[in-house]
Amino acid sequence: MSRTIPIESIHMLQEVVRGHERVMPRGGGSKNALVAAPSDATILDMRALSGILEYQPGEYTFTALAGTPITQVEDALAENGQYLPFAPPFVAQGATLGGTIAAGLSGSARQRYGGVRDFLIGTRFVDGLGQLVRGGGRVVKNAAGFDLPKLMVGSLGRLGILAEVSFKVFPRPHAYATLRLDFSTLVDAVDALQWLATAPYDVEALDLAFGSAPSDASLYVRIGGLEKILTARLERLQRFIGTGRILTNRDEAAFWDNSRSFAWIPPKATLVKVPLTSGKIAQIEATLNDTGALRRYCAGGNLAWIAWPNALTELHALLSKLNLAGLVLLANGHDNGSESDRRSAQRIGARTGDLLAARIKSALDPNEKFLPLI
Repeated sequence: MSRTIPIESIHMLQEVVRGHERVMPRGGGSKNALVAAPSDATILDMRALSGILEYQPGEYTFTALAGTPITQVEDALAENGQYLPFAPPFVAQGATLGGTIAAGLSGSARQRYGGVRDFLIGTRFVDGLGQLVRGGGRVVKNAAGFDLPKLMVGSLGRLGILAEVSFKVFPRPHAYATLRLDFSTLVDAVDALQWLATAPYDVEALDLAFGSAPSDASLYVRIGGLEKILTARLERLQRFIGTGRILTNRDEAAFWDNSRSFAWIPPKATLVKVPLTSGKIAQIEATLNDTGALRRYCAGGNLAWIAWPNALTELHALLSKLNLAGLVLLANGHDNGSESDRRSAQRIGARTGDLLAARIKSALDPNEKFLPLI
């Protein structure tokens, strides 16, 4: 049975790493497939390492401890009309800043401004020797050097344990509206997605959602800005792409909130994140068409969210055949084997870059205090 230690300070984090043979950080637990720990690991509960340390609205930057819930950050930013433009997911489920960075997660709004890695400007993390390592800084203009903050994005706590993070933020649009376009064929849906992804429009989010068949495809185009000109912008957009259903106000906000919290995922489905390019959507759809999986593509078709209803071995084989990799975030209801099997199944499909990742890990974690790479 794993032991859990609440981490209350950065100094305590360093001491615990030095004093234990194997450690694993855990934040809000919003992504249950990523928090399974082996019995010999000490779990570091990071939720007490929380709080905003510095916020400068005039500079559009803030610094906070890694265990800070994103809801707390969003509330503080909203008071000044600012926000995190990459729309971090799982906020309603208790996601923290450190967990979001470690999992490398961004929401649909990354379409316009980029993902979490584009807004993270500084980190302080503890390496496998218990040393506090700084990368970047608290301001947008930092000194040149190896970009350690970006190295932490998607590292899953295998390279270091985040203690403090700094972000840049943006002014929040005054209002939003979304155009929903329905398509009866896969080809038409993907063509529209690819056209809009490169068209000269300020699109906040661009999501393509599929049901259980290619004939059930809907493209959601979100724009933001001054409320008085949104209607004119939507009309101009429809002249080029076609007439669809317009979502505004509560309906519009509810759709994107549900998307961000993955409320569209069936209760017993496993959620898998798959990076890809829009050119591969037709290929992956051909393999998923008869599986009963629900799919959504965001960031102009460069990221797929798959709600998988079956055993992961089948999806692993499908992704491997297409040379795609997946990260399992939620495991809701399917017995995928022992605890060890579930940990090894966090990454499925094709694997690349293992040699480079192993070299980096050996430099930052020479005594293998953190969990092995997956």
